[in-house]
Amino acid sequence: MHSLALDWAGVMTSANGESRYQYWLDQLTHYFPTSALGLLKLEGAYLCPVAIHGLVDDTRGRRFELTSQPRLQRIISQREWVRFAPDCTWCDPYDGLLKDHQETALPVHDCIGVSLYVGEQCWGALTLDSVASAVLTDEQLQLIDPVARLTEWVIYMSTLEAQVTDYDPANAAFVYEPILKNETGMIGHSPVMQSLQQDIEIVADSPLPVLIQGETGVGKELVAQQLHQRSGRASQPLVYVNCAALPESLVESELFGHVKGAFSGAVSDRKGKFESADQGTLLLDEVGELPLVVQAKLLRCLQNGEIQRLGSDTPRRVDVRIVAATNRHLSDMVRWGEFRADLYHRLSVYPVQVPPLRDRGGDILMLAGYFVELNRARLGVRGLRLTPQAQQALCVYHWPGNVRELEHVLSRAALRAVNQTAKPQEVVSIESSHLDLDVLPTASLSAQSTRHCDEMVRPQTVSAIETLRYGVSLKDAVAQLQIQLIEQALEAHEMNWTQAAHSLQMDASNLHKLARRLGLKSR
Repeated sequence: MHSLALDWAGVMTSANGESRYQYWLDQLTHYFPTSALGLLKLEGAYLCPVAIHGLVDDTRGRRFELTSQPRLQRIISQREWVRFAPDCTWCDPYDGLLKDHQETALPVHDCIGVSLYVGEQCWGALTLDSVASAVLTDEQLQLIDPVARLTEWVIYMSTLEAQVTDYDPANAAFVYEPILKNETGMIGHSPVMQSLQQDIEIVADSPLPVLIQGETGVGKELVAQQLHQRSGRASQPLVYVNCAALPESLVESELFGHVKGAFSGAVSDRKGKFESADQGTLLLDEVGELPLVVQAKLLRCLQNGEIQRLGSDTPRRVDVRIVAATNRHLSDMVRWGEFRADLYHRLSVYPVQVPPLRDRGGDILMLAGYFVELNRARLGVRGLRLTPQAQQALCVYHWPGNVRELEHVLSRAALRAVNQTAKPQEVVSIESSHLDLDVLPTASLSAQSTRHCDEMVRPQTVSAIETLRYGVSLKDAVAQLQIQLIEQALEAHEMNWTQAAHSLQMDASNLHKLARRLGLKSR
């Protein structure tokens, strides 16, 4: 213990738990000259990295399932530290993930791990890995146990600090309980995601309606799940309704229920989604697609907490927390008369904006690691890694389909890579060619839209092309070209956005979103 000269002041003054864990792990590298160190937290049936050293960035997003990782399972099954022989046939979770060996799918040859406990509960594990065998001396091996106990102390203090922050003085007593619950949390630590998490923490336990806004595929449903899980209604149902998928003739019955004989085919009484969600949360996904007549009835329910089944004259009281989600700009729809202003203000008491993937920076690789590990387990290969070229392609792509598109791209790429590998028992590399991405950092125009470019380009459009020749980035040049094409289409159709969108072979809502991103709406 006395031989460990650690910066305790730096550890305890770190901004939060995760940065503290990373600071602590970085200090340990001075005592263990291994290729990689990892601090992993146990979350249900998974071990999830919360701090890494010497591993590629996408490792942070991976979730290692214990049933498919026998080494990790062995580590957390005992209190003593365990060392695996260099010829151990069990796959290592870090195979092919070492940062200093990105160009090769190099397996790990020396692996040491020790389980970590907070109280009597297993918190996770500390791992030490190297491409060379027997890199640690006997003296360094003797440090593993004391380092593990000190790591447990850091974890304990971080957990206790988090509980003290949330401590309510009105409680009769403060009882320490390790926070070991399994959460389906969103992956990412970018500033925009931290801001989103703050919004969720602020509003989750309140009764206020929440309007979740964001592009298609950003994860609005996952935000709704977190709002419900962190509220006082978590033990009650979260009921999901996709408003866009309901036929207009059935929307009212689906939401509020109906009585027998209310319409042809109503052979019995049926409760709607509001009654199913009583005491819980109701998620109205794509709420902008609700017909105006149903919007009026929804407003009445929000105002007085009463619903009326279709065909019935008897109101029923319900206690439902409303969370609405949309990829449309409801404020614009209000101006166009497509959405009731009073309902919009009722729903948007606390608006939450989910950022697009292109604004999340390094989160892209974290999410990529999560999806790659999922596919590794599905496909049953020893290891699955992204080459540096593939990582670069993921980072520069614009991701118009956001997280959903990233998931599908990596699933296809993993399948291609595995099928092209002669020995699937080895570490399989996903190349940039497997991703099949157009890496231009902007949303691509359709072929028909490109043809319209030739028809609509005027002399001033050439300026966008000329700027590219003089060193302006491709992204800025294409954005300028898009602005000019949209302006010309609007001028040609006397500022009719629907007709302009039709001439550009675009959906009107997508044209509005593109114009807002380009700054045209504020002009």
